[in-house]
Amino acid sequence: MNQKSHLIFTLYTIYGILLKVVASKGKPRGISGQYPLVQNMTVTEGGTVTMTCRVEYNDNTSLQWSNPAQQTLFFGDKKALRDNRIELMHASLSELTISMSDVTLTDEGMYTCSLFTMPVRTAKAYLTVLGVPEKPEIDGLTKPALEGDQITLTCMTQGSKPAADLRWFRNEKEVKGAKEVNASGKTFTVRSSLQLHVDRNDDGVAYTCKVDHVALAQTPQQATEVLEVHYAPHVKIINSLVVPQEGQYLKLECMSKGNPSPDPVMWTKDGGELPDLDRMIVEGRELTFTSLNKTDNGTYRCEASNHLGTSSAEYVLYVYDVPTTLPPSTTLPLHPIPPDPTAQLGTHDPTVTGNRDPNAIGQHGTDHALIGGVVAVVVFVTLCLIIVLGRYLARHKGTYLTNEAKGADDAPDADTAIINAEGNHAHAEEKKEYFI
Repeated sequence: MNQKSHLIFTLYTIYGILLKVVASKGKPRGISGQYPLVQNMTVTEGGTVTMTCRVEYNDNTSLQWSNPAQQTLFFGDKKALRDNRIELMHASLSELTISMSDVTLTDEGMYTCSLFTMPVRTAKAYLTVLGVPEKPEIDGLTKPALEGDQITLTCMTQGSKPAADLRWFRNEKEVKGAKEVNASGKTFTVRSSLQLHVDRNDDGVAYTCKVDHVALAQTPQQATEVLEVHYAPHVKIINSLVVPQEGQYLKLECMSKGNPSPDPVMWTKDGGELPDLDRMIVEGRELTFTSLNKTDNGTYRCEASNHLGTSSAEYVLYVYDVPTTLPPSTTLPLHPIPPDPTAQLGTHDPTVTGNRDPNAIGQHGTDHALIGGVVAVVVFVTLCLIIVLGRYLARHKGTYLTNEAKGADDAPDADTAIINAEGNHAHAEEKKEYFI
């Protein structure tokens, strides 16, 4: 609206007021205490706001809305400012309601509602415009990062009013960052930084920066970056049998974890190539023995590497004899053939030596326990026999005479001695012994 038009509108307003004053002469004055009632409003940038001015009592007096620059927006139902965003919602002696769409930050300020009584009474309403923060951006991410690197992630958002809040999340868990706020006119630029010491556990982890602000209600803005971390491989061997025996099927799997993936892996036996490729089949990370025999005994090594390093693991294989089932017998084998004491069964890292497979040790322990039990039974039976024999000999100790000896006194021949012995049997004090 140009100055000339505004001047004409002002004169028209004054003229209208004078007419109302003249018309009101000779009439009783309206109820004292007529004041317009308004309310402070808050709107999000780009939104629409409705502003209402009411009076409880009005004696035919007009209401008017003015903007923070004191420009008249509406005088009663007449529009004064040519702004297509501003529309009349309702106009009466007791209420003047207007709406404003596509609100900008420049629309913020004090709006005035005037009631043209004598004197003019006014009420002021403050319109707060919220600046919507822009979608955040994450900087500082190196792809790929190397294990052990120190990196700083920075999240930034602009245009917020009041200043927004930034929050960091590692996957779903919140982590604390360092916040920095800078004013830029009526809005704010907010930054938050996050220090990271990268390791292999960060590979594939999503770091999210969320913006919390009153203008965003329940839908916060956010940005997400997924870390890619390169690291040297780590290897271990998984075996399918606890106690391998002749004729059995055995699978060794080389579990290697690294980024980039260390493919393929390399299998060796006792420092050289695999000797029998007909029975030892290599498929990807797996080494399969279709039928074990004693010639398979040895140390098997799996090695994996990428551009960051090499890792290996060893498995000492000892193939046991197939156990045989014996018929029931009171005699137990006392001397089973023990396995080679130098053989080890199990998986171990090349940096660790002397580790035996606990299953192999457990089997040797079972053999020794069986032998010890048999020896204990034999010793116990022997001791029992000695004790019984000793008690028997002690009970039968003394002098023993034959019939001939008992009747030998005064007998001319053997027959007479026997007769004499039988005749004196009742009075004999010696013990009698019969031989059959």
